[in-house]
Amino acid sequence: MTGFTTFDLLVLVAYLAAITAWGAWLGRGQEGGTDYFLGSRSLPWGAVMLSVVATETSTLTFLSVPGVAYAGSLVFLQLTVGYLTGRIVVATLLLPKYYAGALTTAYELLEARFGLGARRFTSAIFMVTRLLADSVRLFATAIPLALITGWPYPVSIAVIGVLTVVYTYFGGIKAVVWVDAVQMGLYLFGAVVAIVAVQFLVPDGWGLVLERAVAEGKTTVLDFSLDRSVPYTFFAGLFGGAALTMASHGTDQLIVQRLLTCTDQRAAQKALVGSGVVVILQFLLFLMVGLGLWAFYGGRAFDSTDEIFATFIVEQLPPGLTGLLIAGVFAAAMSSLSSSINSLASATAYDYWAPMVGARDDDVRILRAGRGFTLLWAALLIGGAVLFIPLSQGTSAVEVALGIASLVYGGLLGAFALGVFTSRPGQRSAIVGIAVGIGTVTLLRDQMAWPWYVLVGSTVTFVTGSLVGLTEPRRTA
Repeated sequence: MTGFTTFDLLVLVAYLAAITAWGAWLGRGQEGGTDYFLGSRSLPWGAVMLSVVATETSTLTFLSVPGVAYAGSLVFLQLTVGYLTGRIVVATLLLPKYYAGALTTAYELLEARFGLGARRFTSAIFMVTRLLADSVRLFATAIPLALITGWPYPVSIAVIGVLTVVYTYFGGIKAVVWVDAVQMGLYLFGAVVAIVAVQFLVPDGWGLVLERAVAEGKTTVLDFSLDRSVPYTFFAGLFGGAALTMASHGTDQLIVQRLLTCTDQRAAQKALVGSGVVVILQFLLFLMVGLGLWAFYGGRAFDSTDEIFATFIVEQLPPGLTGLLIAGVFAAAMSSLSSSINSLASATAYDYWAPMVGARDDDVRILRAGRGFTLLWAALLIGGAVLFIPLSQGTSAVEVALGIASLVYGGLLGAFALGVFTSRPGQRSAIVGIAVGIGTVTLLRDQMAWPWYVLVGSTVTFVTGSLVGLTEPRRTA
């Protein structure tokens, strides 16, 4: 057991200072909201692809996914089949709609089809969901900092939040995307280091790990069960995972904003589909880390599965490397948090503030307002993470965050389906459909596992909106 040494602390502080300063520097020369929130629509698709992956997985992948394999098996990997499928659907059906209109947020598409009320309603749903889910993500990242320093969780959360908001405030989306790309490389390096370390720390290395894992059934990948209460089955992964991804990558401003920074539609499609392939490889890597830790600790019980990998890093790795891998945890956290803050500020500025004050075409005023909203949402996310502390005992942050998002994603996906595939339903139909879809999933959430939430919610939203639309006058061109 090595613990966290002074040298580790120096490595961590140097990394955090350098990445924060670089991110702030990247924002130099910004002149308006298009620069700040869309990177002047000129970012390369490869960087955007890595930013998409870092944004959607980050801390939850680094800390929680190894814990999922530690406590179970590799069945979580089934979700990635649906993740890739859903991306292909979004790239084919929704991205052309976004690029045809040169849109600024995902919900502007709904304004064009239904009206400003639908845009604001769906944007508000996004804001509340993002606030809740990403507060959980931020809390998960405070775990290793609290273990290292002995600080209370609120202090750890505040430190991460303040460092992140500095480069997000000054750097805008350009800083978010490029810092995401670099930080993703660091936390993937952390997973590789852990896998190599297990080879030396477990007698007979990975040969013994896999032998034990096979004997205990922990290498199981496919589960064809039809039980809807089981979260990780092939059918839940394929259909539920695809629906979840269509919602998160096609209707959530967190991801859509990144895709809108690409130079053109073709580049955005490559970034989106490519991210699906990277996610499969990334999940496999971190699930294998979980199997290695299970063998190393002999299945020892932890208060929370999210603590397992962090404990291993701090206690088992040599000085310097421990500091670098903890920096990887911070990298994962900062990439996710910065993305959330910027996308929330973007939605607030474009969907609410600009139409309200008559500044839709005033790029300079949008930039100033956007920076103010950046500070506001950072404070709210930090506060939400602190409030999650008493609810976290014995939970996995990855499942909590995905469950929160999945409750409402179906309503959003169903609304976009109404907008794309129907012509008669109007704004009232869309809003009623969303409300009924989200309400149905909320009432039935204990009757099914979370991967089914989006599929059920989107279906109910689409059917309800279509039926209500029959009572409205037929739309004319």
